[in-house]
Amino acid sequence: MNPEQLLTHFDRISDAPDAIPRLRRFILDLAVRGKLVEQDPRDEPASELLKRIEEEKAQLVKAGKIKKAQSPAALDRTMAPYEIPPTWEWAPLGETINSHLGGGTPSKNNSTYWDGDIFWASVKDVGKGKYIDETIDRITEAGLADSSSNLIPPGSLIVVTRMGLGKVSINRVPIAINQDLRALSLSSLVSIDYHYNFFKTHGFEGTGLTVKGIKVEELLNIPFPLPPLAEQHRIMVKVDELMALCDRLEASQAERESRRDRLVASSLNRLNNGADADAFHDHARFYFNHLPRLTTKREHIQQLRQAILNLAVRGKLVPQDSNDEPASELLKQIQAGNGQLVSKGTLRGDVTITSIKPEEGNFKIPTSWAWVPFGEVMISRDGERIPVSKEQRNCREKVYDYYGASGVIDKIDGYLFDKPLLLIGEDGANLINRSTPIAFIARGNYWVNNHAHVLDGISEDFLRFIELHINAIDLKPYVTGTAQPKMNQTKMNSIPIALPPLTEQQRIVAKVDELMALCDKLEAQLTTTHNDSRRLLEAVLHEALAPVV
Repeated sequence: MNPEQLLTHFDRISDAPDAIPRLRRFILDLAVRGKLVEQDPRDEPASELLKRIEEEKAQLVKAGKIKKAQSPAALDRTMAPYEIPPTWEWAPLGETINSHLGGGTPSKNNSTYWDGDIFWASVKDVGKGKYIDETIDRITEAGLADSSSNLIPPGSLIVVTRMGLGKVSINRVPIAINQDLRALSLSSLVSIDYHYNFFKTHGFEGTGLTVKGIKVEELLNIPFPLPPLAEQHRIMVKVDELMALCDRLEASQAERESRRDRLVASSLNRLNNGADADAFHDHARFYFNHLPRLTTKREHIQQLRQAILNLAVRGKLVPQDSNDEPASELLKQIQAGNGQLVSKGTLRGDVTITSIKPEEGNFKIPTSWAWVPFGEVMISRDGERIPVSKEQRNCREKVYDYYGASGVIDKIDGYLFDKPLLLIGEDGANLINRSTPIAFIARGNYWVNNHAHVLDGISEDFLRFIELHINAIDLKPYVTGTAQPKMNQTKMNSIPIALPPLTEQQRIVAKVDELMALCDKLEAQLTTTHNDSRRLLEAVLHEALAPVV
């Protein structure tokens, strides 16, 4: 399979998250294997090129321009990493290098060594692009001498030999380098661009326990696939052409994804802010009819989940039923139930529920609903929480779930609660970034520490609705602290809740569960699509790189 055939598959493999980076690497792999351009029988073979390179080195040594170096051992083609064309040669990398220089770092304590006119590169400056950017640090002549560094001429390969092993760039101006880099001055009879691309494909292993590095001798003995010089230039022309194509594919893909992101955001915005019922149903029909096309990334599905919750707590997810008892009747039941708990001594305080005027609510709700303060319809059981340190838990048997701010964090040999209750994270970054649901139902026998509020209510169905309500709204106005966000009980109790009739709550929760299951299915399909695309990509690349038999 040639590169043109691969590109015909691109639409099928582009769903793989790393398709274009892999395509770029694939192009470079083809280049160093002699599969990117055709061989020309008129080219001088690489074996003759190696002889001319040796002659050039001998002349430079004689002229005193380079030191004579011991020639690396010849490479056995049968031991080579992969097959190359017969006009190519496997040679130690050092065969194509005239000289190599290391560097050093001048003292940071001496200000006279810095901010001079000499460019100075360290690991952070290499590998960000083909060429080292001129915005790197600079040192003075004194700093150059202090670091025992060398001034590297333009057109050298700058290779990282530790602390980022294998990263490579080319310098366009004279530079000094630090001790983690090596500058390779190539023979004038080879292409520096071809060498650069070889380094981009070579997998450096290195040695060392904490920081991987490579010795100069090992670097110079890396097996290097050397094409005829004319072919090196043809290869680079083709590489540049195909990399430009990758740039266009990447830009096209980015624009396509950007348009889709804007469409998703616009569609969900219309759903969340529909002016009337007819317009809402039109927007909902459009979105769900195009759901597979609009949910191509996990962020899209997360946005859909949030939209479902937003619609649920605004009374837009299921139709209202005139036969339902209004929320005002539910409030009477809650108040009566709380009164009984007060009379038994299990609840303290006033049980009166203060209705919030509809115009004072955060959004418009159906007429059968009611705005109420969170703390007046919920029963706090925070006083029953008991934190247990990790050290203490490690000494106890792991039997029952131990809950923290974001869910189960451990197991313990006892339990504090034995009925379904609503837990809401009290502190932590999740209050702001909401990477996981902040409210969740705990069931069975379990323990809760002091990082999650524990709340009871009139029924489990009621708790389920409150759960999705808390997960739907922005909690930032009720959170204090920046370094350690916290939502204390007073702030939480002040949250306005839009409360539907109990039977409508049950319908809402059922519909949310149904739609969240659809979101789960979409996520699974998305994972399958990405995995299929990745496997297809792997198969196509494997076929293209496999030796011809």
